[in-house]
Amino acid sequence: MANLASTYRNQGRWKEAESLEVQVMGTRKRVLGEEHPDTLTSMANLAHTWRCQARLGDALDLMKTCFHHQKQVLGRDHPNTVSTLFALKEWQEQDGNTGLLGDD
Repeated sequence: MANLASTYRNQGRWKEAESLEVQVMGTRKRVLGEEHPDTLTSMANLAHTWRCQARLGDALDLMKTCFHHQKQVLGRDHPNTVSTLFALKEWQEQDGNTGLLGDD
């Protein structure tokens, strides 16, 4: 399901991607837990889809949650954490907000 959602996202089929990503994230949270690396990947994917749908506020909120969990679970220097932080900073600049991460 995650791979199909990624394909939809790459094709610009935002609604289909979102629907699958919500299901994948929910299932992973239930089965693996909210802080499992695969669940965090699902969060980031859904946030990217929301950003592409011009839902920047929702995307920022979810990506911020994802970043804080990644920092705890994976560590600050893990490539996924670094990538999430980069995306967050870029999105915040686009939204005109800075400093939302506190101790980044």
